[in-house]
Amino acid sequence: MNPEREPTAGRGLVRISVVIPVYSGADTLADLVAEIAAYHEPQSTPDGRRYIVDEVALVWDRGPDLSDSVIRKLAATYDWVRPVWLSRNFGQHAATVAGMTATGGQWIVTMDEDGQHNPADIAKLLDTAYAERAQLVYAAPTNKAPHSVLRNVASHATKTVFLRLLSSGSEHRFHSFRLVAGEPGRSVAAYVGPGVYLDVALSWVVSDVASCPVTLRAEGRSASNYTTRRLFSHFWRLVISSGNRPLRLVSGLGVATTFLGLLFATYLVVLRLTGGTDVEGWTSAVVTTLLVGGVVMLSLGVIAEYVGVAAGMSMGKPMYVVVRDPEEAFEQAGADDAADG
Repeated sequence: MNPEREPTAGRGLVRISVVIPVYSGADTLADLVAEIAAYHEPQSTPDGRRYIVDEVALVWDRGPDLSDSVIRKLAATYDWVRPVWLSRNFGQHAATVAGMTATGGQWIVTMDEDGQHNPADIAKLLDTAYAERAQLVYAAPTNKAPHSVLRNVASHATKTVFLRLLSSGSEHRFHSFRLVAGEPGRSVAAYVGPGVYLDVALSWVVSDVASCPVTLRAEGRSASNYTTRRLFSHFWRLVISSGNRPLRLVSGLGVATTFLGLLFATYLVVLRLTGGTDVEGWTSAVVTTLLVGGVVMLSLGVIAEYVGVAAGMSMGKPMYVVVRDPEEAFEQAGADDAADG
């Protein structure tokens, strides 16, 4: 076994950092952290490996509810809970990346705020990592996610399209419940740019990936935060993050369209020479124009997205910005105003 592929050496206590991006977790976050608290004491995995959840990073992504107040209470209750405050809403992936940079554990676990992911499954992910010598382990749900039929179908289709057309051959489906080795995880979080899908960025630096079967629980809230628009935004970010494969697909589509055009032209010439029935010119012209125009517009749209991402990075657009607790900032401003008065 190559020592460079060993996730961590020895049989000592493995320290794990948990990252939870928080957007609308006022009703679920306290219960989830209370569950995790049981693992702040040394535990044993089914394979007998000793581990401990050393810290929990709660990343406030400027959601619409009172999640920030819940985070403050949890940080006051548990000294191992670390709040991370973002300056505005940057999205789940950016919030996850911000939390990863704030960790210090040998391994990083990312979880959702809604309670679907069971903290007890962290042990299974860890055993899978060591058994398969993997630096990255994705949860592989054995049951359907407790979402609407439309969202489940859209999520499955998105991941299938990526695996079949855009990925570099990985057979593992992405999932927000994941375990990643601390060093590559923090390294990716440190340099990844805006608009990049986190799992694609991880695939750039991690070659040993595994999956672990888990059972998803019901959400602890009545409705999901993900609208159709946000789901499409995630899919498009996944496409753009996959490198030049979409551009190659567009190029292939252009070649195919050209080939079909030549076939159609050949068919018309043969039809004319053999004295067959003439095809009305305006019909073929309209069909061809619509087909070619659609391909051209699609190609320009994909290229424009790449140009937009590149322009944003060149202008210094950050993926996220971490600030101090907004409540403390306003309290300090009020105190300064009172002193000046």
